[in-house]
Amino acid sequence: MAESGPLDGASALPPAREIPSTFMASLRSWWAAGEKGAASSEERLLRRLPFFRSGSSIPSSPADGPVIAHSERVPLSKPKQYLNTLVIKSTRPSPNAPPPAVLLHGYGAGLGFFFLNFPALARWVGMRGTSAYAVDWLGMGRSARVPFRIRAKRDDIPGRVHEAESFFVESLEEWRERAGLEKMTLIGHSLGAYFSTVYALRYPERVHRLVLLSPAGVPRDPNNTVPARELLDRQVTGEGGAVTADDARLAALEQEQRAEKEKESFGRRLFTHLWEEGWSPFQVVRSSLFWGPMLVGKYSSRRFGVLNEDETRDMHDYIMNITLAKGSGEYCISHILAPGAHARMPLVDRISALRIPISFIYGEHDWMDPVGGITSIDNLRAAGNEKARMYIVPRAGHHVYLDNAKAVNKLLLKELNGNE
Repeated sequence: MAESGPLDGASALPPAREIPSTFMASLRSWWAAGEKGAASSEERLLRRLPFFRSGSSIPSSPADGPVIAHSERVPLSKPKQYLNTLVIKSTRPSPNAPPPAVLLHGYGAGLGFFFLNFPALARWVGMRGTSAYAVDWLGMGRSARVPFRIRAKRDDIPGRVHEAESFFVESLEEWRERAGLEKMTLIGHSLGAYFSTVYALRYPERVHRLVLLSPAGVPRDPNNTVPARELLDRQVTGEGGAVTADDARLAALEQEQRAEKEKESFGRRLFTHLWEEGWSPFQVVRSSLFWGPMLVGKYSSRRFGVLNEDETRDMHDYIMNITLAKGSGEYCISHILAPGAHARMPLVDRISALRIPISFIYGEHDWMDPVGGITSIDNLRAAGNEKARMYIVPRAGHHVYLDNAKAVNKLLLKELNGNE
């Protein structure tokens, strides 16, 4: 059973603080940060939706309009574990409703990032008599900040990746069971798109379709490719006699890698070391203490230029509160991705096992490489799945759903309606 949030039933919320530009303003923001601040900052974003209601036990009826929404904590089986959830439900559910949509945010973000996309989803929910959800991954957003631990050794890459993926994927599966959903359309952004794909690979019977917004972890690292099998098996002759291409190739690669490492700057070597040691970029913000809100303010002011002043202020307050919360799921990053942000086990080598419709959506100025999406589609089609496609959204970068919300919302409705 879902639990009510700490602000359920609240009639008024304090206004968002100004984006700090001075040390004293940053200090005041840091002092006010916490779970209560995170809850109120999230609710300020959600109250922009006319169909949102505070509280999780408010009865709904057609008199409320076609949809109604509320936020809740869905408890998991382990003590003190729960997933923060936004629920958008039709007040006139249809017996022929399509599977619900579930939005899943990216690394270090939260469900509030989708506030410009919820109205479009709500229209679909109302028209089709179904439901939609947005969920904070375990250890991120306003979900439980539980300890994140990996037991596999550093050189056991498959073991590390599997454990890190399981932290998120298995909690999502438990959430699905608690929510009583048979099948879902997963809409994931960035690392959330990566985990959505992994979930579909583990539980294919539970996923109706995948919509991947600027997905992380798709292409192979061009600087860390495995030699082709035909090269490894071929024999070559050298002055010292016959050697396998495997030995010659590895020797050449090792020599090249040593040369490249010698060229690396101290900063790059330090970054690589910290990454491999499990360092998180959010630690920088938290360790800066009173300066943290100002650092977040510089990011939000620069990154979300498409938002108006009030929206930017609310987003800043939201980002600041979830960033300053206890570190947890963020520590997955060095186990999933190698330094340079390429996946240790790329999706392009795994995704062809899926038989469901899959859509890749990239921004025109995205820093995620769409070539990985193109190769994935080729692999899917070679495996017999013709239900894969790609879209490039103009005037948008990595946060494609925010940068050009109008275009993305149109695509989401198209995908949710089965390209009707």
